[in-house]
Amino acid sequence: MQYTDEWRAVAAATGPADRAAAEDAVRLAYRTAGLAEPGRFVWAGSPRAAVTAVRSLRDAGRSVRDEVRTVPWAEERRRVHDALGPAGWTELWGRTGALLWDTTRALAERIRAGVADALAADAVRAGDGPDAADAADAERKAVRMVLLDAVLGQHDAAWLAAFDGRSDRLAGLARVARHAGWWWPFEKAVVICERPVELYRDEAGRLDRGDGPALAFPDGFALHAWRGMPVTAEFLSGLASLTPERIRTEENAELRRVMLEFYGYDRYLAESGARPVHRDETGVLWCIALADDEDVTMVEVVNSTPEPDGTHKTYWLRVPPSTRTAKEGVAWTFGLDAGAYAPLRQT
Repeated sequence: MQYTDEWRAVAAATGPADRAAAEDAVRLAYRTAGLAEPGRFVWAGSPRAAVTAVRSLRDAGRSVRDEVRTVPWAEERRRVHDALGPAGWTELWGRTGALLWDTTRALAERIRAGVADALAADAVRAGDGPDAADAADAERKAVRMVLLDAVLGQHDAAWLAAFDGRSDRLAGLARVARHAGWWWPFEKAVVICERPVELYRDEAGRLDRGDGPALAFPDGFALHAWRGMPVTAEFLSGLASLTPERIRTEENAELRRVMLEFYGYDRYLAESGARPVHRDETGVLWCIALADDEDVTMVEVVNSTPEPDGTHKTYWLRVPPSTRTAKEGVAWTFGLDAGAYAPLRQT
């Protein structure tokens, strides 16, 4: 767990890169791969800026990503797998890299998508006429190809965690990851990124922030998200002034769900004139009909145990749209059908 916790912190690190340490680590990675050290370093404020820098490189030689990253990783994985055996490797991965893999992979893919979308939007603005959309698609594909050539630095934390303390051959890659973001290795030059300056995630590890960018880099490139769902800065700025009418008229069903979560289902019910569709001893069933989307069905339940001040807290439980009674809804939250739900004491 020591290595896993350390690499979890590396993956989430924000703030300025240690440029001198990162460059020394890159040189080590090149030497370990049997390559001459790169002659120059080009620093970028974000992966977006790095893509532009990579595409502008002159006399940098070919990409050496395979020699620096792909081959050493594959050979070290094979070595450790052979030493531990299939069961031992599975156990090692399960308590190290597997614990970080989903989160770091999702974040890396979100960055790739955000960079591709941003540069495609630039292509649309620069274009003219009916071919602008085609230009955007072509730009998005070209950008993704550049991004796939990156070594992910701190966002390679998942697989580096599995080898920490076990491989001198990966020491250079690990040191770069501890000190910088993504980087692109070429024969004679390296393009390397700063780390983010802001990172906000929810308890599930998804990008999440309601009052600003969830991920931001020092050059201004930023991604906005609500519980993992990509949104725009303009959309977030409008959440503070939401009304039931604005929520009802939103055509995008996913954005409408975000609005409802932010506004609060109970508040929406109270202010939109909703009526209960069923009530029984377990609570009250409410239904919000939404155009071009499934109904939002909620059960209102009151905690029978009083708070210290004597009040009873109300909870709202989201249940399937097919729910017909409050008891059926409450039972569903426990994985039961209504007939089997018979609590000895309601709390």
